[in-house]
Amino acid sequence: MARAIWTGALAFGLVNVPVGLYSATEDKSVHFNQFERGTSSRIRYKRINEDTGEEVDYEDIVKGEDIGDGRYVIVTPEELEEIEPGRSRVIDISDFVDVSEIDPIYYDRTYYLAPQDEQAQRAYALLLQAMERAGRVAVATFVMRSKQYLAAVRPQGDVLTLETMYFADEVRDPLEEIEQLPVRHSFPSRDLDMAVSLIDSMTTEWDPTNYRDTYRDRVEELVEAKRRGEEVVTQGVPETASNVVDLMSALRASVEAAGKHRPGNSGDDAGLRTRKAHRRGGRASGEDLEGRSKKELDDMAQDLDVSGRSKMTRDELARAVADARQGASKAS
Repeated sequence: MARAIWTGALAFGLVNVPVGLYSATEDKSVHFNQFERGTSSRIRYKRINEDTGEEVDYEDIVKGEDIGDGRYVIVTPEELEEIEPGRSRVIDISDFVDVSEIDPIYYDRTYYLAPQDEQAQRAYALLLQAMERAGRVAVATFVMRSKQYLAAVRPQGDVLTLETMYFADEVRDPLEEIEQLPVRHSFPSRDLDMAVSLIDSMTTEWDPTNYRDTYRDRVEELVEAKRRGEEVVTQGVPETASNVVDLMSALRASVEAAGKHRPGNSGDDAGLRTRKAHRRGGRASGEDLEGRSKKELDDMAQDLDVSGRSKMTRDELARAVADARQGASKAS
């Protein structure tokens, strides 16, 4: 069971609800250590004075703000501590707004808020149910790890979620950031109707399990194949034309192809092929599951209606597909 990364109170008027903050998401990217090529020696980084080339102890490092022309304003850790936000343990709700009024660009990271103890349950439930009925999101500020955050608190099922947000001056103005700004164009009604038709044909109900990190799948498959001593053969991603010569021709072709649309990003994976470096006798069949990528096995499992496939490893998928095929052949 995860531990709260922050504990305090959610202040709702004169009502204080003791709560704990828990991470709602996790980064599942594959992380690598660095080695010198051809060796098993790890690469380490040191804090080096660029003028002397000497390593600097952590306690001797101060921070500096670049003010241009190679000049810096130096501040010490002690000076920063003096102006840190107060060590408040309160998520202070200042306003309630309609969720549709908050542009998603302001959202940063999501956490779960949970009652700290049994005594906090009633007040927590009251706030959650009141927010559900009102259809509002709470806007609040709080301090965590010496940093002040703007946050949106909203009900999600049986729990309250807290989403840290960017302050207004942290969101960049597209007029200042984009060199080639988009411009408005006029289109004949039939062209817009065709584009809307394409959107309608690709519209589906939101299901987050339809989407997966296909690059991470390939990285995990690569690591697993090399661990087993197999040779890796890549299947490249077909190049996509960067310039649309005939917009409406491409749109018509897209509308025609959309009849085969399947929800999710299942078509994004270039895939890998692996084969054992020292395979014994026998020839590999086109249906040999051992040579299939995790993504291919997942597609097969989907076609065979295998339940729980999203949580399976590659080997588990292979076994599940084999079992499902065997069951289907017996049934027929």
